[in-house]
Amino acid sequence: MEDKPKNLWKNIDYYKYQAHVTVSTIDSEDVDERVVYMEDLEKRKQVYGVCGECNEPGTGNRWCQPCNAKRFKDNFKNWTSGNKDIDEFIQQSQINAVYHTKCLEWIPFEKFQNITYIAEGGYGKIYSAERPEGYIKYWDIENQKWYRHQQYSKYALKSLNDSSDISSDFLNEIKSHLQIYMFNVVRCYGITQNPNTKEYMMVLFYCKNDNLRNFLNNSEEYIDYRTKIYKLFFISRGLLDIHNAGKVHKDFHSGNILFFYNTPFISDLGMCQSANNKQSTKEEGIYGVLPYMAPEVIRGYQYTKAADIYSFGILMNEFLSEEIPFNDIPHNEFLAVKICEGLRPKISKDIPKLFADLIMKCWNAEVKNRPSTKELYQVLNKWKDEVKDKNTELYSQIKECDKISKSKFKNRSNKDKSKNIQTHPQAIYTSRLLDFNNLPDQVNSSNPQDVYHNIQSTSANPSKYSR
Repeated sequence: MEDKPKNLWKNIDYYKYQAHVTVSTIDSEDVDERVVYMEDLEKRKQVYGVCGECNEPGTGNRWCQPCNAKRFKDNFKNWTSGNKDIDEFIQQSQINAVYHTKCLEWIPFEKFQNITYIAEGGYGKIYSAERPEGYIKYWDIENQKWYRHQQYSKYALKSLNDSSDISSDFLNEIKSHLQIYMFNVVRCYGITQNPNTKEYMMVLFYCKNDNLRNFLNNSEEYIDYRTKIYKLFFISRGLLDIHNAGKVHKDFHSGNILFFYNTPFISDLGMCQSANNKQSTKEEGIYGVLPYMAPEVIRGYQYTKAADIYSFGILMNEFLSEEIPFNDIPHNEFLAVKICEGLRPKISKDIPKLFADLIMKCWNAEVKNRPSTKELYQVLNKWKDEVKDKNTELYSQIKECDKISKSKFKNRSNKDKSKNIQTHPQAIYTSRLLDFNNLPDQVNSSNPQDVYHNIQSTSANPSKYSR
């Protein structure tokens, strides 16, 4: 009688190692110690353990790519989307999957329950839906069947405009999800199709607690700086994972940071592309949310990882200052000119100086002066430990600033606490095509805060830039 295969997997430390291998090498500046390379058999064995069937090192937590590929192949005959391109796309993801986050499924629409419309963005519609069967998590070697994770019953369904004709944009967005290490980035589970509209839809992780902007606006409790630094660390880790995959996000703003309970996730990879893309934004078209866009991008130059870092600086200031960037002025060519001339959002005087210094480094007009993604991640990782240490300068700064900020929060009226900030009717926070010409060279202003106060009165009647 043959011995039953045994479970020989190891439990991994997700803070110390990534949950699955990295197949290709990445830029040396972004390499971090969490990465486990496919070719490093010894490290794979040390981190993940070995497969109880083939006795080879795992490719991820409780995952063996060669053994699972055979299982998926054997099941190809049992399903079809009805579209050859989609079938092949899903099948390739299953064969190549080094971990459960890398394999897609075709999910018949009837598998979803309680489908509810949520919102419409610049590129498509979002719905929520329940899927009781859950998603594939790992092969249960002892019971010889797929273990499906059912804890998260709700999923997000995202359709792109005109997705009844399957487009390269639709598949490219899903491809980005597969190519990026997922930890603080929203995951894609598969594809479905609405039988009534014929629209294809991505099946995504559902973040139930809205985006960062609304997270701040709807908070009835004071959010201290220690909490904020933890959340910024998680966001930086997600951005590092995007950049480690050789990608740039290109649409990085607070509306695309979604919360699941108190954990932030980077969403909307629709504009995500290779960091080595040599096309200028002039050739591709300049898309985005103007207050978060780096001046070199607005001026039509190539989008780089450093442009994402600029956006992170704007987002970090928004989160810490609790002020929406440029909410009281029009988002037009006048603002684009002023950003190139060094205009930046106001930094609250109550922010710890170390935080303010990092914000200003991130949004520096000189690309070379911005921190790399790895440097940003390392600083925030260090700070999340220092905020607990009474002997550090950061602890002292945070303690003092929290005292002031908490007192101000308590003194606000109940109406103010909801932070229902009125925005200018021409302040637009959804991504759109921008077309600006003859913008000035980008520079750092010696006093970007003073510039901001001046622009508020000037922009009330900027006839030259009224478009």
